[in-house]
Amino acid sequence: MRPIALSCGEPAGIGPEIAVAAWRALRADCPFVWIGDPGHLPTGTPVALLDTPGEAAQAAAEALPVLPLPFAAPTTPGQPDPRNAAGVIAAIERGVALVQSGDCSALCTAPIHKKALIDGAGFAYPGHTEFLAALAGRDRVVMMLASDQLRVVPATIHIALSDVPRTLTSALLRDTIEITATGLRTQFGIARPRIAVAGLNPHAGEGGAMGHEERDWIAPLLQEIQGDFTLTGPHPADTMFHAAARARYDAAVCMYHDQALIPIKTLDFDRGVNVTLGLPFIRTSPDHGTAFDIAGQGIAKPSSLIEALKMARDMANSV
Repeated sequence: MRPIALSCGEPAGIGPEIAVAAWRALRADCPFVWIGDPGHLPTGTPVALLDTPGEAAQAAAEALPVLPLPFAAPTTPGQPDPRNAAGVIAAIERGVALVQSGDCSALCTAPIHKKALIDGAGFAYPGHTEFLAALAGRDRVVMMLASDQLRVVPATIHIALSDVPRTLTSALLRDTIEITATGLRTQFGIARPRIAVAGLNPHAGEGGAMGHEERDWIAPLLQEIQGDFTLTGPHPADTMFHAAARARYDAAVCMYHDQALIPIKTLDFDRGVNVTLGLPFIRTSPDHGTAFDIAGQGIAKPSSLIEALKMARDMANSV
């Protein structure tokens, strides 16, 4: 079994401790190899230092498999050190190289702290996902939030709500739908995906009474788009996420950040997984940040990381 590559993320955050907690919960059932500086792991962690990822499955029964990557400085929980920025970036790069070479089946990434990367290494990307896309040579990728209960894809993400109508173009929405469909088919093993598309306005515009985008271009675009998938919408967002509605689709494409993330975080706050679609490899990550305020206290929940590792395993098995 090829292991999952887990990049360490920001070592002053909760990444190291939840990686250990995830290993204790999963062990050989979902082998992964942690890429980072062993000195940043919680004291007393049983560690197996590996030369190659192929040793991870056997080592995972007794110790956390680690591909050691020396960092420039020790770490203090809750206090990011810019001197470690180059190491964080190198861990991501090594993880990508391992999945591209086939030595690992998927990449799971622990949260990073963008300011520390900028301060310490002049990090030039808006975030983790854009860096991965650049490493993979892809111009366009899509963020999916997924759990056992719901998969959602926001067409626009970290922008002001007032900017959504002009950012949301027919080309952007078409790309989002098509990348989502391809990802569901090739990475989730769904032969003919069912995709439901939310409207932008309340009641999906109600025929123009509450907004005109649905009538003027969203509905006509959905009728144009053809492929090996079933597409419905635009649907009123307030009726898309109850249990009976969710049973009718495999993923919901939403128009903006909160329209997508509020329902999944309400349904499954601790176990949501961030999946990047459009990359030439599988990438998952926990749906939370570095949590500096609780780092090193032993109270961080590993549930989202555990689900991210399990989803990466299941996606790899479905390919």
